[in-house]
Amino acid sequence: MTTGSAKPLSFEEGWPILQEEAINKLIHLVEGHSSNHFTSQEYMRIYTTVYNMCDKNNRAGPEALKLYSQYKKTMEDYVSSKVLPSIQGKEDEMLLHELVKRWNNHKTMTRWLLRFFYYLERYLIPKMRLPSLQETAYLAFYELVYGEMNDRVRDTVISLIDREREGEQIDQALAKNVLDIYVEMDEDSMKCYAKDFEESMLKDTSIFYSTKASDWIASKSYEDYMLKVEECLKNEEGRIQSYLRYIRKIKLLEVVEYELLTVHASKLEEKKQINVAAA
Repeated sequence: MTTGSAKPLSFEEGWPILQEEAINKLIHLVEGHSSNHFTSQEYMRIYTTVYNMCDKNNRAGPEALKLYSQYKKTMEDYVSSKVLPSIQGKEDEMLLHELVKRWNNHKTMTRWLLRFFYYLERYLIPKMRLPSLQETAYLAFYELVYGEMNDRVRDTVISLIDREREGEQIDQALAKNVLDIYVEMDEDSMKCYAKDFEESMLKDTSIFYSTKASDWIASKSYEDYMLKVEECLKNEEGRIQSYLRYIRKIKLLEVVEYELLTVHASKLEEKKQINVAAA
């Protein structure tokens, strides 16, 4: 990509251009206040401004570091002022819908800024040994939104799963879209998914089936109980295929089997012997 004749710009000269012509317009687009997309001429002007703000010969100088720091602050300010307030007032499934919408908007904003700041990302950030622009943007969302909202989001998703286990129809696509966020925020390590969702999900699964096992052992015959166990395992596998695709399948099924079979092994054996004797 050609940038024309380079005209070095200080941070103080270049940032107001980026703020007005790139960031403000992009926020209006993402927030739905405008439908005017960037023209090729606008894109080139923004890209060239970034290029001219960076030191020549691909050196990671002070202007590049200022630009990176301001990019980080811009993402944090956007999340704090626009994203978080829109989510805080929502409850239950409306909370999940708003979270999914806001995450998709955040990804859109990040993609555009990556294009605008490509020169900084491609040539200078590696030399400065700093997190990539995408990592920085996603971290802002994680720390400012999930840092505050994760408990409510997680508990709402788990509540949906338990409602489905009770026989209620739920919005599986919504649950899947929320769980995708956990993964997309840290796709390489899956730490967000494992730490912020899976651990609690497995604990809830254990509690849910422990309660059900006690009820079913007392009320069902051996044959009916075993059919129920088979049904539960089949349903959990179905959930894994539909929207729990990131969870450790073996671990989830182990939890279900442990609560339904292992914990009550002696009682089940007694019921089985009674049935054999009665046959």
